[in-house]
Amino acid sequence: MQRKMTAVDSTGEAIDISVVIVSYRVKYFLEQTLLSVREALKGLRGEVFVVDNDQCDYSLSFLRERFPEVKFIVNERNEGFARANNRAIAQARGRYTLILNPDTIITHKCLAEPLEWMRTHSRCGAIGVHMIDGNGVFLPESKRAFPTPWVSFCKIFGLSSLMPRSRWFARYHLRYLDEREAHRIDILAGAYMFCRTSLLKSVGGFDEDFFMYGEDIDLSYRMAKAGYDNWYLPVDMVHYKGESTKKDSMRYVRVFYDAMLIFYRKHFPGYSALLYPLVKAGVGVRAGMARLRRMLRPNANARSNADTSRGQWVVLAANAPAVAAKCGIARYATAMPACGAANVLIDNSSHSYGEIVELIARYSRPGISFHIYSAQNGIIISPKMQQS
Repeated sequence: MQRKMTAVDSTGEAIDISVVIVSYRVKYFLEQTLLSVREALKGLRGEVFVVDNDQCDYSLSFLRERFPEVKFIVNERNEGFARANNRAIAQARGRYTLILNPDTIITHKCLAEPLEWMRTHSRCGAIGVHMIDGNGVFLPESKRAFPTPWVSFCKIFGLSSLMPRSRWFARYHLRYLDEREAHRIDILAGAYMFCRTSLLKSVGGFDEDFFMYGEDIDLSYRMAKAGYDNWYLPVDMVHYKGESTKKDSMRYVRVFYDAMLIFYRKHFPGYSALLYPLVKAGVGVRAGMARLRRMLRPNANARSNADTSRGQWVVLAANAPAVAAKCGIARYATAMPACGAANVLIDNSSHSYGEIVELIARYSRPGISFHIYSAQNGIIISPKMQQS
């Protein structure tokens, strides 16, 4: 009887985790992600893949020198999220594979706790975690239900927002489940999917019919159909939530709902003809709501402005005067204020990424904006900065 071979690293030890990141013109965010992954993998055996979807992006030469342990894969053109991930998944040797966005910050707990959960829950196929944005606000896509026709109807026409705690109308984001407790859920977010590699490969990875959006829903659905449970764990990580994607834009609304139509044609073929006109109507409704929000909140992004010459600043650094001088901050405090608004600058050479995520999660409140000072480049990473 032939024995199953186990992939090992250069030391001969079995590989625990393969981290797969698909990148597209997000050089400085990707650098922060890779620094956090390097820190998170300490004590674990892992490998890291970065699939670059833009061969003209000069970030690779910038990053190769800083991260010699990373395996970079370059696509000649933007092949989309699904196909790019599949290229790295095919090479993954870890027992588990983490699909991770390039604008995230993870901690050691984001790897160690799902790893232990997998070991003690044999029917767990994939895990998602408690995602917060760059200012510490919980992201509801961290836990979702299957988008059945009824669930989708409530989402498209805003019923889930009108009754966010209803088990009947608000199943899409499962808002009635306590975000600080572990739960079985249906759908994981593509920004963080901790999967059994054997299951991920056996179901065929991501469906490449999806270019952007919807592929995480489809993969979660197929893993559940294979007989495995998807779980949500209350472990904090930061996701800058695709700052290159404007959720209020007409393009986002259209692309997202087009992806949902692909999902329905594939998994609910009997409903696709009925759903098409509803989805078209829903696109119009959501686009109108997005325009109205922009009219009512014209300065919605001001909270994340990194203009160092304005507002109250807090500098959290071992050498606060030096960091403040480099960033052009003339007046600042060195401790978090008990109340009021402030821009908080955290030096990544003085704080671990575990500490940074903890600070953002602990002190998040309206009026507080968090920024990370990248000592490696002398720049400020902010939730709404222009990605490049």
